[in-house]
Amino acid sequence: MRIIVMGQQAFGKDALAKILQNDRDEVVAVYCEPDREGKPLDPIKDFALEKGIPVHQPANFKSQESLDTLAALKADLMVMAFVNVFVPEAARDMPTHGSICFHPSLLPLHRGPSAVNWPIIFGSTQSGFSWFYPTDGLDEGDVLMQWECPIGPDDTVIDLYFKKIYPAAIDSVPDVVDAFRDGNPPHMEQDESKATYEYRCKKKDARIDWSKPVDEVYNRIRGTNPAPGAWAMHGDLELQIFDSAKAGAVDGQAGEVVSVSDDGVTIAAHGGSILVKRVRPKGGDKQSATDFAAAGGLKAGDLLV
Repeated sequence: MRIIVMGQQAFGKDALAKILQNDRDEVVAVYCEPDREGKPLDPIKDFALEKGIPVHQPANFKSQESLDTLAALKADLMVMAFVNVFVPEAARDMPTHGSICFHPSLLPLHRGPSAVNWPIIFGSTQSGFSWFYPTDGLDEGDVLMQWECPIGPDDTVIDLYFKKIYPAAIDSVPDVVDAFRDGNPPHMEQDESKATYEYRCKKKDARIDWSKPVDEVYNRIRGTNPAPGAWAMHGDLELQIFDSAKAGAVDGQAGEVVSVSDDGVTIAAHGGSILVKRVRPKGGDKQSATDFAAAGGLKAGDLLV
């Protein structure tokens, strides 16, 4: 089949590489976002140029010229692998079999741009990914296929996405293409009664409230690790908190540093405590919490808010 790959960053590049492993298909073009001044080339663009594949970078698909360029490719399928640009129906439907899009959640759950962060923050125990038929609604089209995985009690965004969802999703790309090659790809309607949508997880969502139950505090830390990064204030200093572990009940008010050890800094929360292992003071580098404390950054009795 003649395939267009639309995507960006490492996921787009790896999806493209997976398709290129199959000599039954021809990638006729790659679409990615426009270059950003002062930034390196997007990995998918760099890889496509290396392989001699034409690259197109329209800011949008509003012009007839952009639609004509797409039509001239005479593609059978467009694989949308990590796409931030809105693609209208006229462009999505241009290939013979239309377009198929990746999303890192079990749709209709967690529609939106931070579908890996929020399930962890909410304390969910299951996630996965979906390949779906994109529509004008955000992540609302019928589903082609899904893959499920557990969210471990200590999983961070890195664990869930890069160690579980990402490799399985890349491995699924040939199955996605084959579903269309066979001529009768599945269409599973999303259950709107179960749909959830969350906005982009931002810095304001990552602030720690130590008075909350310890499970909620821990979920917020791991659900924003590595980005946008959980944080709290120590006096006038903004301190980001990364690698941590949930610990037992301690004597101390919420947010109080109760101990410093070789393992890290223990901070009290409601019903338990958090052993903080890695931190980053604003304007500084990531470092072990023990080293930060030893340099005078934290001591028992200090309060984080």
